[in-house]
Amino acid sequence: MVGQKHLAGATAVAAMFSLNGALLGMWASRIPAFKDSLGLSHAGLGLVLLFLAGGAILSFPVAGRISDRHGAAPVARWLALANAACLIGLALCPNLATLALMLFLFGASHGAMDVAMNAWAAESDRASGKTLMPVFHAIWSVGAGLGAMSGVTAVALSTSPLLQYVVAGTAVTIFSMWCAHIPWQSRTGQSQSAAMFPLPKGPLLLVGLLCFCSTLGEGAMADWSAVFLSDVTGAGEGLAASGYAAFSATMILVRLSGAFLIRVIGPVAATRISGGFALTGVVLTVSFATPSATLIGLAFLGLGYGLVVPMAFSRAANDTSLPQAQAIAQVATLSYGGMLIGPPVIGFMAAAFGLRTAFGVLALLALLTLLLATVLRPPPQ
Repeated sequence: MVGQKHLAGATAVAAMFSLNGALLGMWASRIPAFKDSLGLSHAGLGLVLLFLAGGAILSFPVAGRISDRHGAAPVARWLALANAACLIGLALCPNLATLALMLFLFGASHGAMDVAMNAWAAESDRASGKTLMPVFHAIWSVGAGLGAMSGVTAVALSTSPLLQYVVAGTAVTIFSMWCAHIPWQSRTGQSQSAAMFPLPKGPLLLVGLLCFCSTLGEGAMADWSAVFLSDVTGAGEGLAASGYAAFSATMILVRLSGAFLIRVIGPVAATRISGGFALTGVVLTVSFATPSATLIGLAFLGLGYGLVVPMAFSRAANDTSLPQAQAIAQVATLSYGGMLIGPPVIGFMAAAFGLRTAFGVLALLALLTLLLATVLRPPPQ
């Protein structure tokens, strides 16, 4: 009976992660349609996307307080409904101003749900005695991929974003909410009186910095891996497009197997192995700069970045100085910051020194990951 309860809890958390990823994937897959319908330039699109990021970052500490006060599980479920509603709202925006406002709300609900569902995942791990956080993050990646595929299908069928979001978004939301609607007693009443937007301190600052090293590289891979293959190695368009797929595939693979690895060798050793994989990936990519070496290097980078974020969130959730959701929110702020700053940092450095040199900076982050690995040692209880 206890095992069935833990399985139901893990299934519910997995449903939240897959839904969160799917909703974002649905939005991302139709960005070109929004760009064309509103006549946005590249700069205009970049500017409006900042509203999504801003909404997410501002929501993190608020979500942490609410989750600790009212319970991560119920808060995650309510935010899931809000995020799905905001996705449909995006397709109803008639102009740039309303799109920017709705993107802010979509980003806020998405980021807040991220904090709440990670807190719920930490509760599920503690209740079952298992380390499933990497698996939940892998399921998020799968959900994002399936959400994006719904966009590809919608484009092939000449379907509008509104119809796609209503049909696909509603279907996946109903199914996920059905899976997540289980009795679950989250810890409540943990909220502390503190600054509304506190920066992490002490060990959590180092945990956040470790997370930042990984997500900066992850963000850089999303926007620059295809460009590197095309411009530096001379790969054709089709091969260049496969670069991020190679990165994503190994990231999902290591997250699915990460629970076993962490259980056997512990988070510190797993982080050191992750840093070694990331460093190997950078060396292969930058030193040889051939299509084949770069594809292998990107696969190694996926192995290197896959486990750091879920392990960092688990460490934050078990911190003894703060309630779990507030601790996760603080680390998430630096994590999301790395994802946002990665692409422009690589772009600025590429403009000044060349893209190959810019990618070399990721080696320094991999070395820093190796040095910071001990911060993921579980805190004394």
